[in-house]
Amino acid sequence: MSSVVNVVLPVFALIFLGYLCRRTNRLGPSAASELNRFVVWLGLPALLFKITATSTWAEVWQPGFIAAFSIGCLGVFAVTLLYRVMQKQPLVDASLDALGASYANTGYVGFPLCLLILGEAGLQPALVASLIVVCVLFALALACVEMGLHAGQGIAKTLAKVTRSLSMNPLVLAPLLGGAWAFGGLELPSGPKTLLDLLGAAAAPCALVSLGLFLAQPQPSGPVRGVWPLVLLKLIVQPALTWYFAAVVFELEPLWVYSALLLSALPTGTGPYMLAEFYGREGSRVSRVVLLSTLGSLVTLSICLYLLPV
Repeated sequence: MSSVVNVVLPVFALIFLGYLCRRTNRLGPSAASELNRFVVWLGLPALLFKITATSTWAEVWQPGFIAAFSIGCLGVFAVTLLYRVMQKQPLVDASLDALGASYANTGYVGFPLCLLILGEAGLQPALVASLIVVCVLFALALACVEMGLHAGQGIAKTLAKVTRSLSMNPLVLAPLLGGAWAFGGLELPSGPKTLLDLLGAAAAPCALVSLGLFLAQPQPSGPVRGVWPLVLLKLIVQPALTWYFAAVVFELEPLWVYSALLLSALPTGTGPYMLAEFYGREGSRVSRVVLLSTLGSLVTLSICLYLLPV
């Protein structure tokens, strides 16, 4: 339990600092949006470019783990998206809900947790999981959001607008450019690498502070519907599904099974909230999913650690 608390506590602290700064008017009403713009246009693209540009094929190509983790997160995403669409929810909002139910906080919580529990060997699966979450799942959600925004304009016109929007989106361009750099076999020069390190390191803290700023703003009265199903999907269904495929179907080595379970059981990261804020959608539900899943993960991750023979 203490291991989980040591890793998750800074997440709550950053959210609380953002909340406190807004409540005491140290940061103004537009701070959440402006800080989020920094994350979208500078911090997160730098992190995505660096991760993909410095990854080697040997580190990334773990087919069994990739399949198990992808089935867990993409399966939950697809089921949630389909269910929300069947409920007549707009595709944009349904996509954000689906992302909230499947987007594991691999960057800010996953890396330190795997290092703490599994040692240096745990960093490789954390890297692979991060690439799946930020380069596959996130890109898929972005595509769905863009399709929802341009729906009703004819298939050809919609596809053209979606392609144009995605081609200019820094969150899509950054990992593609990073992958191209890695494919070229070039090392990042020390100067640009330091710049990317500085910007990338600011992405998660700024996103969490932005979330705290948002939570401090006046919220809709009464309970926000549909939060707990998304939290349960993230903390229970996704890790159970991922563990089954990692341990039973693909019969991976213990290290990769443990990593798959821990990484899939992580709370929801700030990605869904960040997209909701960036596209001007209602952020109450996704912000609560981030907050409640982070709180709930203190229990679920502790149970996972108790069950793992490490």
